[in-house]
Amino acid sequence: MSTPYPFTAIVGQDDLRLGLLLNAVSPAVGGVLVRGEKGTAKSTAVRALAALMPEVAVVPGCRFSCDPVSPDPACPDGPHAEAAGVARAARTVELPVGASEDRLVGALDIERALSEGVKAFEPGLLADAHRGILYVDEVNLLHDHLVDLLLDAAAMGASYVEREGVSVRHAARFLLVGTMNPEEGELRPQLLDRFGLTVEVSASRDTDERVEVVRRRLAYDDDPEGFAARWAEEEGALRERIAGARALLPRVVLGDGVLRQIAATCAAFEVDGMRADIVMARTATALAAWAGREEVTAADVRQAALLALPHRRRRNPFDAPGLDEDKLDQTLDEAGPQENHDGDDDPDPGPDGGGDGGGGGGVPPQADGEDRTPPQGSEGDAPSPAPEGAPGAPGRPAGGEQQP
Repeated sequence: MSTPYPFTAIVGQDDLRLGLLLNAVSPAVGGVLVRGEKGTAKSTAVRALAALMPEVAVVPGCRFSCDPVSPDPACPDGPHAEAAGVARAARTVELPVGASEDRLVGALDIERALSEGVKAFEPGLLADAHRGILYVDEVNLLHDHLVDLLLDAAAMGASYVEREGVSVRHAARFLLVGTMNPEEGELRPQLLDRFGLTVEVSASRDTDERVEVVRRRLAYDDDPEGFAARWAEEEGALRERIAGARALLPRVVLGDGVLRQIAATCAAFEVDGMRADIVMARTATALAAWAGREEVTAADVRQAALLALPHRRRRNPFDAPGLDEDKLDQTLDEAGPQENHDGDDDPDPGPDGGGDGGGGGGVPPQADGEDRTPPQGSEGDAPSPAPEGAPGAPGRPAGGEQQP
């Protein structure tokens, strides 16, 4: 297996990294859609995320990754006897654009049918992705019938298969991550709404940053294992921060005032249905946990809106993506308690809560005293152990560089 490019070695792309990290902290956020021009590290970042995901405990021998603490009673490989679980890495399953329906949902096991004369089910990619990541590159080019199957599984958390005399139902809860180039076409609204968050990415126009991108990429191509080893400390620190945020998440308080701000924001931008409100609430909670806080703030709500609403708001075909941030600030100010803003028209207290208006949220709010220095470094020399401002240093989101 090839060595993946380290997540912490990705330079810039704050929105992309934040969207993926929030889903790692809280899979209930609902996945992320990454939109952007070619060569902007979309696939690289998604594949690198798998190395940061906490391990999962599974029932030994279960092809459907049942949790030993609460196994699926309808699991085709069940019923499962009480036994100690086996820990394994969370899987990242890639769904090719040209995959068949049988490959996605599973099919009759022809080999067993011919050799043993029994009807048996061969699991598909939806079963493999259960409790892991399902990644669809060029998701906008996926065939409509596969999109329909993904919609059903994402909505119900289970896959139902009725074919060739086989009737199977199995759990299929996964983190759905898609990447796409808008120049090649848009997504159907039904699938677009299933992604919890969306981020827009583009190549940096800063000369120094582009130089660093090329330098790190060339170093990785020359020696993937050596390059990954130089970023191992940063990767470990980020992995620990994700685990800490997951542990803190159940204790985060989402107050009534914050819920009112969320509802008012969704109403102001005329989003359809209630999914946007729920996603915003989950995202704001994840942002608070990521920053090490037990209470959601107006800054979390603002950042959640920048990530969760751009692909859901109603807009004309030629309108620019993203949100009107002046309107967003006004809505939050009117809906929130006055003491949250201290008379400031902008509920976001610092540069971390803003975003650039392109539909993302930038880097997450930091805990008090954390360093906000942008990540620096060159892959030509081994990084010194966790200096302040280094990519992936504790108490701040990972930095890093993209791979074209």
